Amino acid sequence: MKKIRDLYMRYKDFIMEVIHFGMVGVINTLMGWGIMAVLYNLIHMNYWLSSGISYFIGSVFSYHANAKLTFKVEERDKWLPWRFALNIIVCYLIAFSVAKPVTARALDAIGLSSGGRISTALLENIAMICGMCIFIVMNFFGQKLFVFRKTKETKEKD
Repeated sequence: MKKIRDLYMRYKDFIMEVIHFGMVGVINTLMGWGIMAVLYNLIHMNYWLSSGISYFIGSVFSYHANAKLTFKVEERDKWLPWRFALNIIVCYLIAFSVAKPVTARALDAIGLSSGGRISTALLENIAMICGMCIFIVMNFFGQKLFVFRKTKETKEKD
């Protein structure tokens, strides 16, 4: 039990960042789904416009919530929003570019995608879920190490 406590104390800050990032992510996801559903189903915007607006609003929320709650950034430099936007774009491009071919190969390796056993729509939905998982991990480390990185001055204050 002492080893677990020592391990927790050693990585406490990191564990709390992961928990806070997850909480912000859950709120962000619920908010995003709500916005997208209203825009798509009630206002009848097309899929790309409704999801684009939803992701934009979600990114703005995520930026402020993660800066304040997760990474506790007090001093924001003028490049912070640009680093955040670049991180989001790079994570999306890498995660979703990798997810579809990897998912297709994995399903093919277990014999599900060959011979029409699985529809293209199902394959793409599985790939989107995989892409989201890849994105979450990349986005956390991108925000921690690149966007909201701690300088020597901020480390000394902690």
